[in-house]
Amino acid sequence: MAVLRLALAQYDFPVGAVAANTAKVRDLMAQAEAGGASLAVFPELTISGYPPEDLLLRPSFLAACQEAVQDLATHTNGMTAIVGFPHSQGEVYNAAAFMRGGEIVQITHKQILPNYGVFDDKRYFRPGRTSAIAVIQGVRVGYLVCEDIWQAEPAAAAAAAGAELIVVINASPWDEAKQLAREEVLAARAKETGCALVYLNLVGGQDEVVYDGGSLLVNADGSIAARAPAFVDALLWADFDPAERTLHARDWPVVSDTSREATLYAALVRGIRDYIDKNGFPGVLLGLSGGIDSALTLALAVDALGSDRVTAVMMPMRYTSQLSLDGARGQAEHLGVDYRVIGIEPVYEAFMTSLTPLFEGKRPDTTEENLQSRTRGVMLMALSNKHSRLLLATGNKSEMAVGYATLYGDMCGAYAPLKDVYKTEVYRLSRWRNQEQVRITGNEGEWAIPPPVIERPPSAELRDNQTDQDSLPAYDELDAILARFIEEEQSQAEIIAAGFDEHTVHRVVRLVLVNEFKRRQAAPGPRVTTRAFGRERRYPITSGWK
Repeated sequence: MAVLRLALAQYDFPVGAVAANTAKVRDLMAQAEAGGASLAVFPELTISGYPPEDLLLRPSFLAACQEAVQDLATHTNGMTAIVGFPHSQGEVYNAAAFMRGGEIVQITHKQILPNYGVFDDKRYFRPGRTSAIAVIQGVRVGYLVCEDIWQAEPAAAAAAAGAELIVVINASPWDEAKQLAREEVLAARAKETGCALVYLNLVGGQDEVVYDGGSLLVNADGSIAARAPAFVDALLWADFDPAERTLHARDWPVVSDTSREATLYAALVRGIRDYIDKNGFPGVLLGLSGGIDSALTLALAVDALGSDRVTAVMMPMRYTSQLSLDGARGQAEHLGVDYRVIGIEPVYEAFMTSLTPLFEGKRPDTTEENLQSRTRGVMLMALSNKHSRLLLATGNKSEMAVGYATLYGDMCGAYAPLKDVYKTEVYRLSRWRNQEQVRITGNEGEWAIPPPVIERPPSAELRDNQTDQDSLPAYDELDAILARFIEEEQSQAEIIAAGFDEHTVHRVVRLVLVNEFKRRQAAPGPRVTTRAFGRERRYPITSGWK
């Protein structure tokens, strides 16, 4: 029996862009046909984008998606395709349409609806009941939608119906643990069913979620036949040998660095680029303080958008060190961005002049420090409004977890690239980015982030000789406690039993719990861990649970 050739569209299909998504599918179908593919496969909810959220409550949106799928079917006279879309039949289903010969031959519905983490499928969809089988060039192909492969029953049903190959279309968001988990699940399903598996995943950033692609081919014995690179848009060609039940990739793209830091950095770059471009902003601006968080954010923004679309603003105060001034200017000039310096002292003093009569009898405290940050926030937002450049917030997950951030100050911004990145990871990413710069240029003296900025003690510079560790535990200790409490949901007693100081654990946990109100007002940012603040981790602001 001849091999079955597939074309797998690991591409971005933006939410709500029904017409553009449909046009992209038509173009890719034509490429697949020209390349000799017998089957073109597209991701989960290709037509609507994923997740469309409450757009699915609008009848006009559902009707547009249905019309788009019908139109695509008319372009399949010489092609067979599987396309994801929201299927409305009184109830709404997360569906895959099997189309060929100019018509929709069959529609299958997602059976397992995830309702955890970032997923909210049960709010919008009803579950399907059966696993679909189609015959393509004599090969019996089962096809499932995303979560269906994470449970044994849908794949088992497809195999029982005679499937030799199972195709799974996905919109599976990325986090640092996801790829290993996918491979383990797919290997298990292949061994259980005796079917080879094609796992096609969406790629691209959508608000707080990033999809990595990372598509997979798995042989019937559970071995991984091919891995697609993360965060790369590509039409992936594959051949299925039904006699051996094996899959073979044909010239898949390869990335040179698949390390943890490289993939995380790519996720953040993709998140920034897609958020800015999909929302139609010509560029971004950010406050460049001379500290490591804003320095890494600047490097990410330049890598995502190009230096001509990035503006960096240094806003010095009496407490700003020469190291900060030199580091900010040096990096801005090195990366070639538009760089501005606006001293905030006069504006801050004007605020203080107005407020001092009302502060009478009160000692200086964090109020005055926060006012400096809020002065910067006001000025950055004014520049953002005037120049139509989206403001990036530069805070990291460690700070957001314990509230070491100022509402309407350094929390100002429409997007926060480091929102889900712990401080210790900020250091690792910064060092990796500099190593990457050396690799690219071949010059050992090259850097993207000034080395003195990486090596200096972190400081908000809101008072003389201030460091972060005046207010917080060392970041290695803090982040270890936070990861156990947030990602692993460990109790304080469990964390203490693991060897952490009791007083420090109680203090850190208290800070996390009392600062929920700040996080509710924070800008969105890309989810890159298994427990991100925002749509994934939703704790009550008002709670008696300590």
